[in-house]
Amino acid sequence: MTTGIALFDTALGTCAIAWRAAGIVGVQLPEGSPESTRQRLEHCFPDAVEHQPPAPVQQAIDGIREHLGGALDDLRWIDLDFEGVPEFDCNVYDITRAIDPGTTLTYGDIAAELGKPGAAQAVGQALGRNPLPVVIPCHRVLAAGGQVGGFSAGGGTLTKRELLALEHTPGFDDPVLF
Repeated sequence: MTTGIALFDTALGTCAIAWRAAGIVGVQLPEGSPESTRQRLEHCFPDAVEHQPPAPVQQAIDGIREHLGGALDDLRWIDLDFEGVPEFDCNVYDITRAIDPGTTLTYGDIAAELGKPGAAQAVGQALGRNPLPVVIPCHRVLAAGGQVGGFSAGGGTLTKRELLALEHTPGFDDPVLF
């Protein structure tokens, strides 16, 4: 099955999206350049071909663009394709997708919700493999004690903090002075 990709501009920079017939399979947050963004997504989807997005994908692009521009949207209406994604990861993504903008859970909270209270590290690993950042808002998942934890998208934890601030998340929406 062919994977389509497209780049699109947002308030954070150039993002990319990948899709198949069943739904969105990947989102790439901005890297150092639009070409780097494209290459990182193509690395994940080697069969990808750049196409004009069909209407549902364009709607997803518009939603992501608006969200990153400050018009907060939970983006739960976007159809996703999890073919080939392990069941544990899908379960983690389902819980993560239900976290509203401006709120957070910890890796341990998600593990407990899965009925696996000792699996916080496995939850973190699943989120590190998240192919759909922002749509599956892994930036809303923190380490124990409210620590930022990791973030595998371009810009790392700085981008995670920027997304949390954009969503007016308590403790992250204050201006950074230093």
